[in-house]
Amino acid sequence: MKQTLAIYVLILLALVTANLPFLSERVFGALAFRRGGTPAVKPFWVRLAEVLVLYLVVGAVGLAFEASLGNVFQQGWQFYAITLTLYLVLAYPGFVYRYLFKRSHR
Repeated sequence: MKQTLAIYVLILLALVTANLPFLSERVFGALAFRRGGTPAVKPFWVRLAEVLVLYLVVGAVGLAFEASLGNVFQQGWQFYAITLTLYLVLAYPGFVYRYLFKRSHR
Protein backbone atom coordinates (compact mmCIF):
# COMPACT_ATOMS: atom_id res chain seq x y z
CA MET A 1 0.00 0.00 0.00
CA LYS A 2 1.34 3.40 -0.90
CA GLN A 3 1.83 6.00 1.79
CA THR A 4 -0.74 8.43 0.37
CA LEU A 5 -3.43 5.75 0.20
CA ALA A 6 -2.64 4.66 3.77
CA ILE A 7 -3.06 8.23 5.00
CA TYR A 8 -6.42 8.65 3.27
CA VAL A 9 -7.67 5.28 4.53
CA LEU A 10 -6.60 6.13 8.08
CA ILE A 11 -8.29 9.57 8.02
CA LEU A 12 -11.51 8.08 6.61
CA LEU A 13 -11.41 5.28 9.21
CA ALA A 14 -10.90 7.85 11.99
CA LEU A 15 -13.83 9.95 10.74
CA VAL A 16 -16.19 6.98 10.60
CA THR A 17 -15.17 5.46 13.93
CA ALA A 18 -15.22 8.81 15.75
CA ASN A 19 -18.86 9.38 14.79
CA LEU A 20 -20.10 5.80 15.13
CA PRO A 21 -20.87 5.99 18.89
CA PHE A 22 -23.12 9.01 18.34
CA LEU A 23 -24.98 7.67 15.32
CA SER A 24 -25.92 4.27 16.69
CA GLU A 25 -27.63 3.04 19.85
CA ARG A 26 -25.61 -0.17 19.63
CA VAL A 27 -22.29 -0.53 21.43
CA PHE A 28 -19.50 -0.51 18.80
CA GLY A 29 -22.22 -0.62 16.17
CA ALA A 30 -22.90 -4.31 16.85
CA LEU A 31 -24.07 -5.07 20.40
CA ALA A 32 -27.47 -3.89 21.61
CA PHE A 33 -27.26 -1.82 24.80
CA ARG A 34 -29.61 -3.27 27.40
CA ARG A 35 -30.51 -2.10 30.85
CA GLY A 36 -32.50 -4.53 32.97
CA GLY A 37 -33.02 -6.88 30.02
CA THR A 38 -34.75 -4.31 27.82
CA PRO A 39 -33.18 -2.17 25.08
CA ALA A 40 -32.23 1.28 26.36
CA VAL A 41 -30.63 4.51 25.17
CA LYS A 42 -26.86 4.52 25.65
CA PRO A 43 -25.69 6.96 28.31
CA PHE A 44 -23.01 9.49 27.51
CA TRP A 45 -20.29 7.64 29.49
CA VAL A 46 -20.77 4.56 27.27
CA ARG A 47 -20.42 6.72 24.16
CA LEU A 48 -17.27 8.32 25.58
CA ALA A 49 -15.78 4.91 26.41
CA GLU A 50 -16.54 3.78 22.85
CA VAL A 51 -14.77 6.84 21.44
CA LEU A 52 -11.67 6.13 23.52
CA VAL A 53 -11.57 2.43 22.58
CA LEU A 54 -12.07 3.24 18.90
CA TYR A 55 -9.27 5.83 19.15
CA LEU A 56 -6.96 3.03 20.31
CA VAL A 57 -8.14 0.81 17.44
CA VAL A 58 -7.45 3.53 14.86
CA GLY A 59 -4.06 4.11 16.49
CA ALA A 60 -3.25 0.42 16.17
CA VAL A 61 -4.23 0.47 12.50
CA GLY A 62 -2.04 3.54 11.99
CA LEU A 63 0.85 1.78 13.71
CA ALA A 64 0.34 -1.24 11.43
CA PHE A 65 0.37 1.03 8.36
CA GLU A 66 3.56 2.68 9.59
CA ALA A 67 5.21 -0.67 10.23
CA SER A 68 4.28 -1.93 6.75
CA LEU A 69 5.70 1.20 5.10
CA GLY A 70 9.01 1.35 6.97
CA ASN A 71 10.39 2.11 10.40
CA VAL A 72 8.13 2.69 13.38
CA PHE A 73 9.12 5.88 15.18
CA GLN A 74 8.89 6.33 18.94
CA GLN A 75 6.35 8.92 20.06
CA GLY A 76 6.09 10.94 23.26
CA TRP A 77 2.99 11.88 25.21
CA GLN A 78 2.61 15.03 23.09
CA PHE A 79 1.85 12.96 20.00
CA TYR A 80 -0.91 11.04 21.75
CA ALA A 81 -2.40 14.19 23.27
CA ILE A 82 -2.57 15.86 19.86
CA THR A 83 -3.97 12.82 18.04
CA LEU A 84 -6.63 12.29 20.73
CA THR A 85 -7.62 15.95 20.42
CA LEU A 86 -7.87 15.65 16.63
CA TYR A 87 -9.92 12.46 17.02
CA LEU A 88 -12.32 14.28 19.32
CA VAL A 89 -12.61 17.08 16.76
CA LEU A 90 -13.55 14.46 14.15
CA ALA A 91 -16.25 13.21 16.56
CA TYR A 92 -17.83 16.66 16.85
CA PRO A 93 -20.34 16.27 13.97
CA GLY A 94 -21.76 13.12 15.57
CA PHE A 95 -21.93 14.83 18.97
CA VAL A 96 -23.79 17.78 17.44
CA TYR A 97 -26.21 15.46 15.67
CA ARG A 98 -26.93 13.49 18.84
CA TYR A 99 -27.07 16.20 21.50
CA LEU A 100 -27.30 19.68 19.96
CA PHE A 101 -29.34 19.29 16.78
CA LYS A 102 -32.90 20.39 17.48
CA ARG A 103 -35.41 18.01 16.00
CA SER A 104 -38.97 18.96 15.30
CA HIS A 105 -41.52 17.28 17.55
CA ARG A 106 -44.19 15.69 15.39
